[in-house]
Amino acid sequence: MIKGSCCCGTVQFELSEKPSMMGTCHCSRCRKVGASTLVFVNSNSFKITNGRDKIATYKAVEPYKYNRCFCSVCGTSLGEVLSDGNSFPVSANCFDGELDIENQFHEFTSEKPKWLKIGDDAKQFCEHPEF
Repeated sequence: MIKGSCCCGTVQFELSEKPSMMGTCHCSRCRKVGASTLVFVNSNSFKITNGRDKIATYKAVEPYKYNRCFCSVCGTSLGEVLSDGNSFPVSANCFDGELDIENQFHEFTSEKPKWLKIGDDAKQFCEHPEF
């Protein structure tokens, strides 16, 4: 079992299987909420174990397609943990241990600030990648 939580521990969740992929988003929205590196999880393997009622949602506006959830107590960005999709992104920084997965892509590189240097060989996309 892979466990995760927000900074204050109010929101807790677990995964029964390893995430399918990891990517880094460089859009201004993800940068501003403090969660750019995301892992994609299968909804059947994801379970919120505590604090569902303390999760708030920031709605996506085009060209972005994912709503962003965060803990209403401490503000930790959680990804899209309330999604009803088959797969959805969760903030990699919320996991308590190692994920044993490497970054596979960078998206919205067109919005990446010049001061941020990409230090891996993962594929780069100007906007959302098509997988």
